[in-house]
Amino acid sequence: MTRNAGRYAAHGPEAEFEPGSRNRVLRNLPGIRSAREMARAESQALLSAQERLVDSFSSDHRFVADDVRSIHRAWLGSIYPWAGEYRSLNLGKGGFQFAAATEVPRLMREFEQRELARYTPCRFTAELEIARALAVVHAELVLIHPFREGNGRCARLLALLMAFQADLPPLDFSGWSGKGERNYIAAIHAAVGSNYEPMVGLFSEVIRRSYDRFGRRGR
Repeated sequence: MTRNAGRYAAHGPEAEFEPGSRNRVLRNLPGIRSAREMARAESQALLSAQERLVDSFSSDHRFVADDVRSIHRAWLGSIYPWAGEYRSLNLGKGGFQFAAATEVPRLMREFEQRELARYTPCRFTAELEIARALAVVHAELVLIHPFREGNGRCARLLALLMAFQADLPPLDFSGWSGKGERNYIAAIHAAVGSNYEPMVGLFSEVIRRSYDRFGRRGR
């Protein structure tokens, strides 16, 4: 995704690669040049951020757009100087173009007023209702793609925090990797036309897998 964005006029820290990384790693604060090392650093930072964020939002918290920025910054703030800032680059992946960068602030305001206002705090009791809340919020956030990198994982982290509001165990997204990635991408594409059913189905599977792995939490 990042390398295909070169057809757009790109300037500033978001557009720069780390010297010596052979244009494989974005310029970063620790000076990491290896893609493998960067993947490891991002994964470790994600786990650390998850632990901190779980205690940062109450079960009755209504999420807003600035919370999404804070979540992204809590995760990647020690790695990228633009963490938590809306992107200034137009991005696409696999022939699919995400929202234009100039539209991101407006779209995030609308996301706050619609999806976040409707589905958070996520205190639904029926599993299908919870799955729908997670699915709609996740899909719409990914389609906006507000940040330079880490949008999907940031959206999963938000889903995790919403799931805790609904007294679900930690979400198990393992089914979305490998062969499951194709179904996930198809669900995102379906959401472009407001067809959230494929994503609802995926989140229903995530919830069932999470219960099987971690058990149930009581209210």
